[in-house]
Amino acid sequence: MKKIILAAATLLSLASCGMRDAALKKEILADERMDQVYSMAQDILSTGLTAGTVYVEVWIRDFNTFIKPAMDVLPDEQISFALETFMKFQGEDGNIVDGYTPYDVVMARGEAYDYIPSAYAPDYLAHKNTVETDQESSFVQAVAKYVTKSGNYDFLKKEVAGMTVAEHMEKALDFLWTVKRDTTYGLVTGATTVDWGDVQPESEWGVVIDEDTHFAIDVYDNAMFILAINDYMSVVGEDSEWVARRDSIASNVRKYLWDEEKSKFIPHIYLGDSPFPEDFDESVIWYTGGTGIAALAGLMSDEEIAYSNKMFLANMKEAGATTICMAAYPPYPEGFFRDWMAPYKYQNGGDWTWYGVRILWAMIDRGMLREAYEEFSPMLDRVIKYGGFNEWYSLDGVPSGSGVFRGEAGVMIETIDRLREAARN
Repeated sequence: MKKIILAAATLLSLASCGMRDAALKKEILADERMDQVYSMAQDILSTGLTAGTVYVEVWIRDFNTFIKPAMDVLPDEQISFALETFMKFQGEDGNIVDGYTPYDVVMARGEAYDYIPSAYAPDYLAHKNTVETDQESSFVQAVAKYVTKSGNYDFLKKEVAGMTVAEHMEKALDFLWTVKRDTTYGLVTGATTVDWGDVQPESEWGVVIDEDTHFAIDVYDNAMFILAINDYMSVVGEDSEWVARRDSIASNVRKYLWDEEKSKFIPHIYLGDSPFPEDFDESVIWYTGGTGIAALAGLMSDEEIAYSNKMFLANMKEAGATTICMAAYPPYPEGFFRDWMAPYKYQNGGDWTWYGVRILWAMIDRGMLREAYEEFSPMLDRVIKYGGFNEWYSLDGVPSGSGVFRGEAGVMIETIDRLREAARN
């Protein structure tokens, strides 16, 4: 009799869970905010490929995050032209530039960067923020997304600037493996920046490696590399050498960057000295974007993802933020970066939907649909409240940076698509 009662209770519990899941999925599919934000995002993406109002450049880091939804609202030739332009500026060593700008626009506003010309694209100039190491990975991912969504696999055979598109992709990956990889740790390196950011603390402008740079290794660059290798093989076919390289990077990330005691990724491994004071404990800082990318790259278990999300929620509450998307928490103290990178400003603890939302993608993939939806909700609300998409937000949710930011528009669409797909299944 006791076994019958227990079995009945189990069935009732399962039925209750099923009803709650069904109600959640129905709520997601009926959420009119998603329709409104989706339409707003498409409107923004239909107007061009530059990063936003304060950016005249087409940036590969940004383009990679909105290329798929942009393909729904822009002509194919505009998308493929942008990808090909990045190939035309690819360096002899395989490096990919950050962004390109029409030559006449640069001349009209004055030079903001140390520009790079290309004989293959004489009407444009390019620049590269060398402190970051995600341009090549972003490029490979973007090309793979274009090919997969369009179904135009012949694009991989197209010759651009003396090489096929597929050869440009592999050359970009080779640059990371041969030029940017430290052989001691077997991981990709860059300058010291905050999480996915492209500003170092040693100089005023902070975007170019110089004699004061402190070289370091972080999880974001390496997780992006893993995703890029996977995307490359998804369109050209599996390659045993790249499988071995990917697995090596993944193994070394867990070996050297994962803090087992704190159940989190450490911010940096330094290849020399740290740029910060000796008594500063950097290990307590959580990097939201890098953690999300690592989760998507398969570097974290379900339990580790759930714990990270729990900590992001705790950090949000402690800081008084409006979403989990603070780039770093706690932020680096006053004076560690330049004034525009003071605590809770820009990449130093600013609230960036653009990267913070990606942990929710991993959570959706791992079946944490309710948590992902609940945490996405305030991001929907503030887009509607302020009538658009912004580069980043202050702790109280006030827009900052570029007043039109296509990166946020792109990831909002991506998140809505992922939530709806999960709700339909």
